[in-house]
Amino acid sequence: MKNRRISAHQLRYEAADIAYNRPHAYQRSNGEENRYRLMPDNVPSYIGTFTKGFLHDDNGFLADPKADVYADFIRACDMGDLASINALKLNPGTTPWLSQIAIAAVAKVRGWESMGAGLTYDLEGPDAQSLAIPPAPILDSEELIAEMAELYWMALLRDVPFTKFDTNADVTKAVMDLNGLNWFKNKSNYGLHPYQAARKRGYFSASEFEAYAPQNIFRGNVIGDDAGPFISQFLYVGTPSLGKKGVRFGDDQGLIAYGAATIDQRVRIAKKVDYMTTWEQWLDVQNGANLRELEEYEDPDNDNNINREKGYRFITTPRDLCSYVHYDALHQAYFNACLILLGIGAPIDPGMPFRLPDSVDKQTGFAQFGGPHILNLVSEVATRALKAVRFQKYNVHRRARPEVVAGWLHRYATGDTANLDIMANPMAILQGLQFWPLLQAHNASQNTNADRSGDPSAATDSFLLPMPYVEGSPMHPSYGSGHATVAGACVTILKAFFDEGYILPFAYVPNANGKNLVVDASSVGKLTVENELNKLAANIAFGRDWAGVHYWSDQIESLRLGEQIALGILEEQKLQYGENFSMTVPLFDGTSVRI
Repeated sequence: MKNRRISAHQLRYEAADIAYNRPHAYQRSNGEENRYRLMPDNVPSYIGTFTKGFLHDDNGFLADPKADVYADFIRACDMGDLASINALKLNPGTTPWLSQIAIAAVAKVRGWESMGAGLTYDLEGPDAQSLAIPPAPILDSEELIAEMAELYWMALLRDVPFTKFDTNADVTKAVMDLNGLNWFKNKSNYGLHPYQAARKRGYFSASEFEAYAPQNIFRGNVIGDDAGPFISQFLYVGTPSLGKKGVRFGDDQGLIAYGAATIDQRVRIAKKVDYMTTWEQWLDVQNGANLRELEEYEDPDNDNNINREKGYRFITTPRDLCSYVHYDALHQAYFNACLILLGIGAPIDPGMPFRLPDSVDKQTGFAQFGGPHILNLVSEVATRALKAVRFQKYNVHRRARPEVVAGWLHRYATGDTANLDIMANPMAILQGLQFWPLLQAHNASQNTNADRSGDPSAATDSFLLPMPYVEGSPMHPSYGSGHATVAGACVTILKAFFDEGYILPFAYVPNANGKNLVVDASSVGKLTVENELNKLAANIAFGRDWAGVHYWSDQIESLRLGEQIALGILEEQKLQYGENFSMTVPLFDGTSVRI
């Protein structure tokens, strides 16, 4: 026992040395936090910065810009202790709400989410502050203009079935708009930082001026994301049921066996309603109105007992994906994917032990290199990912959400340009795109709903970003994305354990009404574990873009951040096992590392 105590102690030191010897990255923001000023007082306007939850004036700026509320917020983020956070001047909720939906809900005020998470310590994997994501795009950059054009189009296309993208007229218009933007059509990286060049996308067609086509728009950002159907098979298929006799459900039923219970992959069908299309609700949301769980869903039977065969379907439209990433348990998609891979008997990485028949190995994987091992690890990395990304959000970048930038664009477009000079160039470009009149018409149609309020004449001139969530974005800064960081970490774990080149024995898409899965003949025999896992990460990450709560750069940088967290944990965990094994881990950029 003494020798075991010594070796266990030494092992922990070795793992600590691995973590200690990793370089700690420099933390750099884009420098916008104090750059833009309110005149005539010459104080920061914070228009590119996260201020949600504080009290704002009628123009959307902080109600008392001369006060130190934002400086106190930064200090509290850096301290992370309960006393500093409790002392902050969150909107007290005494100012009356302006929108009918907030008034009717008797809305309370939302608090900020997990401000101190990035200051906690872990005993495994990279320290939450040792990793970094590069500076975010600035407000008048070509990259930010492209991101906002994408987000507006994604909002307008939320109800187009993914299987109809290649024939939909509005999707074709979106392709034309995006292909015409300098960020996509200019192949030159002259003048860009390397991190900016690494975020550029497109050029899937033969012409240098056609970055996108209807078949690949809003996808193709990680290896395999543009192969086969838009949605990953791991968000559709199920596993075989228990038993060997009688009728068994299979992969085409979308039912995942959780032991003797089952989980249905179908999601609740949200009504085709968007929110935050009036200035009144936009302002209420920035002031922290708690409007969560007020969204509406289809209920064909008009009662409290939802008919699951009518009220649910497989992910068919972007709005369905928005619903999934609104209420997912954050790592549930990857836990499900692991159960599916185990259920179909997908082979594990060739460098792993216990791959041969029992008659040869004499044992099977379980506590090590088996189902419980991988299922636990794919969950374990999620908390590490959240801590690392919270540090980026609160302590480094504090980036404003897309709904905020859309608010400044709306004000500028409606003639209220005071203190918004930086929006002139983005406005000039975006107003010239095909989506602009469609956006105005869409918002006007939404503003006829009974839960809207405000000046009826102004309701027809709304250029705000239509949101599927009544409450808008979460109560924490935009950059990076928690969903994407968790996706990057969890998927990297799965790619480490399973044979990435294994071809999946199925390829499905939903039928016309989304109730059943049908074979996608063009993809049969072509979808690999690596590609579909990468696509799963992209679906979940960029599903938050479809919901309007994140930018494209938030997601891609956070996927890479999560990847680094998982690799670090795998490096340290490998010390714990006596078996001679290795893992070849394919990365999002197409390269791989061997652990």
